[in-house]
Amino acid sequence: MASSSPSSNYIQEASGGHIIPTDQNVLQKHVAFFDRNQDGIVYPSETFKGFRAIGCGIFFSTISAIFINFGLSQKTRPGKFPSLLFPIEVKNIQKAKHGSDSGVYDTEGRFVPLKFEEIFSKHALTYPSALTSDELMKMLKENRVPKDYKGWLASWAEWKTLYMLCKDKSGLLQKETVKAAYDGSLFERMEKERSSAKKKA
Repeated sequence: MASSSPSSNYIQEASGGHIIPTDQNVLQKHVAFFDRNQDGIVYPSETFKGFRAIGCGIFFSTISAIFINFGLSQKTRPGKFPSLLFPIEVKNIQKAKHGSDSGVYDTEGRFVPLKFEEIFSKHALTYPSALTSDELMKMLKENRVPKDYKGWLASWAEWKTLYMLCKDKSGLLQKETVKAAYDGSLFERMEKERSSAKKKA
Protein backbone atom coordinates (compact mmCIF):
# COMPACT_ATOMS: atom_id res chain seq x y z
CA MET A 1 0.00 0.00 0.00
CA ALA A 2 1.52 3.31 -1.07
CA SER A 3 2.29 5.90 1.57
CA SER A 4 2.85 9.61 1.34
CA SER A 5 4.56 12.10 3.59
CA PRO A 6 2.37 14.52 5.58
CA SER A 7 3.93 17.47 3.75
CA SER A 8 2.57 16.19 0.44
CA ASN A 9 -0.94 16.93 1.65
CA TYR A 10 -0.25 20.64 2.02
CA ILE A 11 0.48 23.57 -0.25
CA GLN A 12 1.79 27.02 0.55
CA GLU A 13 -0.18 29.96 -0.76
CA ALA A 14 2.25 32.31 -2.49
CA SER A 15 0.15 35.41 -1.81
CA GLY A 16 0.14 35.26 1.96
CA GLY A 17 2.37 32.36 2.90
CA HIS A 18 -0.50 30.47 4.50
CA ILE A 19 -0.18 26.69 4.41
CA ILE A 20 -3.45 24.92 3.65
CA PRO A 21 -4.34 21.25 3.05
CA THR A 22 -4.79 20.40 -0.62
CA ASP A 23 -7.94 18.45 0.20
CA GLN A 24 -9.78 21.39 1.80
CA ASN A 25 -13.18 22.25 0.35
CA VAL A 26 -13.89 25.84 -0.70
CA LEU A 27 -15.68 26.73 2.54
CA GLN A 28 -12.72 25.48 4.57
CA LYS A 29 -10.39 27.61 2.43
CA HIS A 30 -12.67 30.58 3.06
CA VAL A 31 -12.26 30.10 6.82
CA ALA A 32 -8.60 29.02 6.80
CA PHE A 33 -7.42 32.61 6.39
CA PHE A 34 -8.43 33.23 10.00
CA ASP A 35 -6.43 30.22 11.20
CA ARG A 36 -3.43 32.43 11.76
CA ASN A 37 -1.10 29.74 13.16
CA GLN A 38 -2.38 27.11 10.70
CA ASP A 39 -3.19 24.45 13.29
CA GLY A 40 -6.70 23.73 12.04
CA ILE A 41 -8.34 25.62 14.92
CA VAL A 42 -9.56 29.23 14.87
CA TYR A 43 -9.73 30.91 18.28
CA PRO A 44 -11.40 34.30 18.88
CA SER A 45 -7.99 35.98 19.03
CA GLU A 46 -7.21 34.65 15.55
CA THR A 47 -10.56 35.83 14.19
CA PHE A 48 -9.75 39.24 15.66
CA LYS A 49 -6.29 39.26 14.06
CA GLY A 50 -7.75 38.17 10.72
CA PHE A 51 -10.19 41.06 10.64
CA ARG A 52 -7.48 43.48 11.67
CA ALA A 53 -5.26 42.12 8.88
CA ILE A 54 -7.84 43.07 6.24
CA GLY A 55 -8.24 46.58 7.61
CA CYS A 56 -11.10 46.42 10.13
CA GLY A 57 -11.02 48.55 13.27
CA ILE A 58 -10.46 47.25 16.79
CA PHE A 59 -14.11 47.54 17.86
CA PHE A 60 -15.51 45.86 14.73
CA SER A 61 -12.88 43.11 14.87
CA THR A 62 -13.68 42.44 18.53
CA ILE A 63 -17.44 42.22 17.95
CA SER A 64 -16.90 40.01 14.90
CA ALA A 65 -14.65 37.62 16.82
CA ILE A 66 -17.22 37.27 19.62
CA PHE A 67 -20.16 36.86 17.24
CA ILE A 68 -18.44 34.37 14.93
CA ASN A 69 -16.69 32.14 17.45
CA PHE A 70 -19.57 32.08 19.92
CA GLY A 71 -21.99 31.23 17.14
CA LEU A 72 -19.94 28.61 15.28
CA SER A 73 -17.67 26.94 17.81
CA GLN A 74 -19.86 24.16 19.13
CA LYS A 75 -21.36 23.38 15.73
CA THR A 76 -17.88 22.50 14.44
CA ARG A 77 -17.12 20.30 17.47
CA PRO A 78 -19.81 17.58 17.37
CA GLY A 79 -19.75 15.20 20.33
CA LYS A 80 -17.39 17.39 22.36
CA PHE A 81 -18.09 19.38 25.51
CA PRO A 82 -18.50 23.14 24.97
CA SER A 83 -15.26 25.06 25.41
CA LEU A 84 -15.04 28.50 26.96
CA LEU A 85 -12.20 29.19 24.52
CA PHE A 86 -14.77 28.97 21.67
CA PRO A 87 -12.51 27.25 19.12
CA ILE A 88 -13.74 26.66 15.58
CA GLU A 89 -12.51 23.46 13.90
CA VAL A 90 -11.80 24.32 10.27
CA LYS A 91 -12.27 20.73 9.05
CA ASN A 92 -15.88 20.77 10.30
CA ILE A 93 -16.88 24.28 9.25
CA GLN A 94 -19.53 22.95 6.84
CA LYS A 95 -21.45 21.70 9.90
CA ALA A 96 -21.93 25.34 10.93
CA LYS A 97 -23.47 26.37 7.61
CA HIS A 98 -26.52 28.52 8.37
CA GLY A 99 -29.84 28.78 6.60
CA SER A 100 -31.29 31.70 4.64
CA ASP A 101 -28.11 31.89 2.56
CA SER A 102 -27.39 31.99 -1.16
CA GLY A 103 -26.74 28.26 -1.48
CA VAL A 104 -23.36 28.90 -3.11
CA TYR A 105 -21.83 26.48 -0.60
CA ASP A 106 -23.52 23.08 -0.50
CA THR A 107 -23.87 20.98 2.66
CA GLU A 108 -20.34 19.61 2.15
CA GLY A 109 -18.80 23.07 1.80
CA ARG A 110 -18.32 22.80 -1.95
CA PHE A 111 -18.75 25.71 -4.36
CA VAL A 112 -21.92 25.55 -6.51
CA PRO A 113 -21.32 27.61 -9.70
CA LEU A 114 -25.00 27.69 -10.70
CA LYS A 115 -26.02 29.23 -7.38
CA PHE A 116 -23.24 31.79 -7.63
CA GLU A 117 -24.37 32.85 -11.10
CA GLU A 118 -27.96 33.11 -9.84
CA ILE A 119 -26.93 35.84 -7.42
CA PHE A 120 -26.26 38.12 -10.38
CA SER A 121 -28.75 36.81 -12.93
CA LYS A 122 -31.60 37.29 -10.44
CA HIS A 123 -30.50 40.29 -8.42
CA ALA A 124 -27.97 42.38 -10.39
CA LEU A 125 -30.56 44.37 -12.31
CA THR A 126 -28.71 47.68 -12.67
CA TYR A 127 -25.35 46.25 -13.75
CA PRO A 128 -24.97 42.60 -14.83
CA SER A 129 -21.74 42.00 -12.89
CA ALA A 130 -22.29 44.02 -9.73
CA LEU A 131 -24.77 44.50 -6.90
CA THR A 132 -26.00 47.82 -5.58
CA SER A 133 -26.79 48.22 -1.89
CA ASP A 134 -30.53 48.03 -2.58
CA GLU A 135 -30.15 44.91 -4.72
CA LEU A 136 -28.11 43.29 -1.98
CA MET A 137 -30.79 43.96 0.62
CA LYS A 138 -33.50 42.66 -1.71
CA MET A 139 -31.51 39.45 -2.23
CA LEU A 140 -31.16 38.94 1.52
CA LYS A 141 -34.90 39.32 1.98
CA GLU A 142 -35.68 36.86 -0.80
CA ASN A 143 -33.27 34.28 0.65
CA ARG A 144 -34.94 34.32 4.05
CA VAL A 145 -36.37 31.06 5.33
CA PRO A 146 -39.47 31.72 7.48
CA LYS A 147 -38.65 32.06 11.20
CA ASP A 148 -34.95 31.34 10.60
CA TYR A 149 -33.94 34.41 12.58
CA LYS A 150 -30.37 33.26 13.25
CA GLY A 151 -29.90 32.62 9.54
CA TRP A 152 -31.31 36.05 8.69
CA LEU A 153 -28.87 37.72 11.08
CA ALA A 154 -25.88 35.68 9.93
CA SER A 155 -26.55 36.37 6.24
CA TRP A 156 -27.11 40.06 6.87
CA ALA A 157 -23.90 40.36 8.89
CA GLU A 158 -21.82 38.52 6.29
CA TRP A 159 -23.06 40.43 3.26
CA LYS A 160 -23.14 43.85 4.90
CA THR A 161 -19.56 43.35 6.11
CA LEU A 162 -18.47 42.33 2.62
CA TYR A 163 -20.24 45.33 1.12
CA MET A 164 -18.81 47.73 3.69
CA LEU A 165 -15.25 46.53 3.14
CA CYS A 166 -15.25 45.86 -0.60
CA LYS A 167 -17.70 48.12 -2.42
CA ASP A 168 -16.04 50.17 -5.15
CA LYS A 169 -16.04 53.96 -5.50
CA SER A 170 -19.47 53.79 -7.14
CA GLY A 171 -20.95 51.85 -4.22
CA LEU A 172 -21.06 48.58 -6.19
CA LEU A 173 -20.10 45.10 -5.03
CA GLN A 174 -18.39 43.55 -8.04
CA LYS A 175 -18.94 39.93 -9.11
CA GLU A 176 -15.22 39.09 -9.08
CA THR A 177 -14.98 40.40 -5.51
CA VAL A 178 -17.88 38.23 -4.35
CA LYS A 179 -16.35 35.14 -5.96
CA ALA A 180 -12.99 35.86 -4.31
CA ALA A 181 -14.78 36.14 -0.95
CA TYR A 182 -16.30 32.72 -1.42
CA ASP A 183 -13.00 30.99 -2.20
CA GLY A 184 -11.06 32.91 0.47
CA SER A 185 -8.58 34.53 -1.93
CA LEU A 186 -10.09 37.96 -1.26
CA PHE A 187 -8.82 38.00 2.32
CA GLU A 188 -5.29 37.09 1.26
CA ARG A 189 -5.35 39.87 -1.32
CA MET A 190 -6.69 42.46 1.12
CA GLU A 191 -4.02 41.59 3.69
CA LYS A 192 -1.28 41.84 1.08
CA GLU A 193 -2.58 45.19 -0.22
CA ARG A 194 -2.84 46.59 3.30
CA SER A 195 0.65 45.41 4.16
CA SER A 196 2.02 46.97 0.96
CA ALA A 197 0.26 50.26 1.66
CA LYS A 198 1.76 50.38 5.16
CA LYS A 199 5.27 49.92 3.76
CA LYS A 200 4.76 52.79 1.33
CA ALA A 201 3.39 55.11 4.02
